[in-house]
Amino acid sequence: MTVMAKNSPATARSHLASASRFVLNLPFAYVGTALLLLFAYFTRPMLLSPLLLLLIVRQAAPLGIAVIGQSICMRVLSLDLSIGGVVVAVSYILTSGALPFSGPVLIAICILFGLLVGATNAFFITRMRASSVIVTLAMAMILTGVVISLGQFHAPGDAPEVLKFIGQKRLGIFPIALFVWLAVVIPAALFLRFSVFGRYVDAIGANPNAAWASGIPYVRVVTIVHILSSLFAVFSGLLLVGFVGVGSMDIGGDLALNSLAAVILGGITFGGGKGGVLGPAMAAFMLTFSFNLLTSLGLGEPGKLMIQGAIIAVAAMIYASRRNK
Repeated sequence: MTVMAKNSPATARSHLASASRFVLNLPFAYVGTALLLLFAYFTRPMLLSPLLLLLIVRQAAPLGIAVIGQSICMRVLSLDLSIGGVVVAVSYILTSGALPFSGPVLIAICILFGLLVGATNAFFITRMRASSVIVTLAMAMILTGVVISLGQFHAPGDAPEVLKFIGQKRLGIFPIALFVWLAVVIPAALFLRFSVFGRYVDAIGANPNAAWASGIPYVRVVTIVHILSSLFAVFSGLLLVGFVGVGSMDIGGDLALNSLAAVILGGITFGGGKGGVLGPAMAAFMLTFSFNLLTSLGLGEPGKLMIQGAIIAVAAMIYASRRNK
């Protein structure tokens, strides 16, 4: 009788309902990636070859690193739209020859530059109570304008060889960029999951006023969050410049919006405080794979933008419906 009870229709329905709830509660990035891979299997199976998939992973790595900082910002009810400006500035510092230093020194200067940008963003957001959207968007515009102005004197050139090696070379069949991505994502995920800082981020995102009243160092945490976001943008820029091999005035121009999209698709929304970096990382791969899939189908840029926007809108509506339940 016990065996029959375990195999009863009611038990089967219960297991099916539990599995359905599990799938529905997954970040859209996981389900969306599975659906995209299934669609590619029937329409463009060549995209599923190991070498092409690894190439797509290498393309996704810069976005995958940028979304880490963006996801932490969103978890504390903030945003960072300065990512694109930081990447453009990093590209110029590395490739223009305006500074008489070699690759390692230029990389160190880029890191210090990221610290300065993040601290400046955080100052206006926390001390001046300015909107994170306005502050970081203004920062992106200022940085881009400065780079364009300086580009009249020193045009962008080739990337340092060390970055070309990291961005373009492989270990066996695996791109080095994949290992760099994993070396950044995994420690970040563990740190946010198990550290006191991660709990502070959760508390501030869930209820900033309550977090402030409970003694959580709100200003310090948000400042660190924006500094980290700028540093991740710097690392993303280093990898992107190495992958492309040359600097450019518009390199990484879509990183800010794509990082926001990846964070939403990865299951992080305003007002919850919860979330991780693995979902957004999967979303970075999903978006990059979708770019390649839509290109292989012959869709132009307008068609790709419309489809990507529809995917993001659907994901946002799904998360909104979950929160309202």
